[in-house]
Amino acid sequence: MGIRNPLVDRVQDVPEDHLQAAHRGPARVFDASERDTSDNLRLVWEQRSLIYKVAVRALILSSIIVLLLPLEYESTVSIMPPDSSSDMGTMMAAVMGKASPELAALAGGIFGVKTSGAVLVDLLQSRTVQNRIVDRFNLQKLYLARYKESARKTLNRRTEVKEDRKSGVISLTVMDHSPGRAHDMAQAYVEEVNHLQAEVSTSSARRERIFLEQRLASVKADLEDAEKQFSVYASKNATLDIKEQAKAMVESAALLQGQMIAAQSELQALEQIYTPANIRVRTVKARIEELRRQLQKVDGTDAASSPSSSQSDELYPSIRKLPLLGVEWMDLYRRVKVQETVFELLTQKYELVRLQEAKEIPSINVIDSANTPEKKSGPHRVLIVLGVTFLSIAGAMTWIVGSARVQKLNSDDPRRIIFLGTMTKLNQFQQRCAQQPALAWMGSIMRGPRSWRS
Repeated sequence: MGIRNPLVDRVQDVPEDHLQAAHRGPARVFDASERDTSDNLRLVWEQRSLIYKVAVRALILSSIIVLLLPLEYESTVSIMPPDSSSDMGTMMAAVMGKASPELAALAGGIFGVKTSGAVLVDLLQSRTVQNRIVDRFNLQKLYLARYKESARKTLNRRTEVKEDRKSGVISLTVMDHSPGRAHDMAQAYVEEVNHLQAEVSTSSARRERIFLEQRLASVKADLEDAEKQFSVYASKNATLDIKEQAKAMVESAALLQGQMIAAQSELQALEQIYTPANIRVRTVKARIEELRRQLQKVDGTDAASSPSSSQSDELYPSIRKLPLLGVEWMDLYRRVKVQETVFELLTQKYELVRLQEAKEIPSINVIDSANTPEKKSGPHRVLIVLGVTFLSIAGAMTWIVGSARVQKLNSDDPRRIIFLGTMTKLNQFQQRCAQQPALAWMGSIMRGPRSWRS
């Protein structure tokens, strides 16, 4: 006696009509789907004239619209980020030069250090640079933006920054309706980033330059004050050069003293020969008085020894006044000379620091300067027209098939009720369009097949 299989026994117990129904089930489903597909194709074929009208009118409308769209031009500049001078930057550059882009990005994340290229990309997309571009080209008025932030967002959408991780070259593309303005804006990005790097640089040369600028301003003010005080004092007391004036005054006094002694000797000789009323005696006496008066003017008097006293008939200060005037004159003169020396030294140091700062500030290396576009980059009119036309055909076909299926639903079905309500609104809109000749073609498109209105 053989062993019986329970599964076989169960299959044998199933009625024959059930087995036949199970075999016919998938075939019925397949036949129904084929029938629906054939019905949809037949319905679309019957309404091919409507689809043709929709396609033609969509083609005409999209062609008119794309002809009204303004042309767009793109200007591209290729730049290379500056080399990093720090030890960490050198290590990161070595790692990223030998490793893959994924490993380089992982290394940058681990060390918390951005590459110079990533920093440059952030600078190009920074709010400061974009605000300067907006102000420089008056983009707020050009983009019809009420706020500067809106103009900056529009500029950001029209600007594309890409970094090649393998070569490190950064490409900046600016899109604008004017080819000349697109070129100028791409070039302005490079200039503004260079200016921004110079402003935010934290190098030692920059800090020293800022200190020297402040010190130079202070020293210059002190020098101007010292020169003013010195000139006022020298003009008030007629002291051009104390040393030379003292030497000249002493020589003049000695010369007058000698001439007066010679005149007195001559007078004594004449008095032994002539009477006091003799013309020669009186002439020598008058000359001696004049020499004594000039000598007294040069030597000065005790009353005139104070530096604050002055006589209206004195052109230059006397010898008695020179030592007193010379003390303050020398103080003022020394102050002027000190300030001049400090100013000259600081100026020389300032120029050297400026040169050093120019060497330390990283500058962008331009590989390909911004080009002036000759061909438009957009809009792609053919693609727009074809896309709108195909979408209109697909929409018309979907509408035809969908409306036919809705018509087969029961009258109390919610989907049918929603569809009929929508059709009522569309019919009202169609009637309004028919009243306006410019929109009559829209009403003809929306009328649809006859079965819709039944």
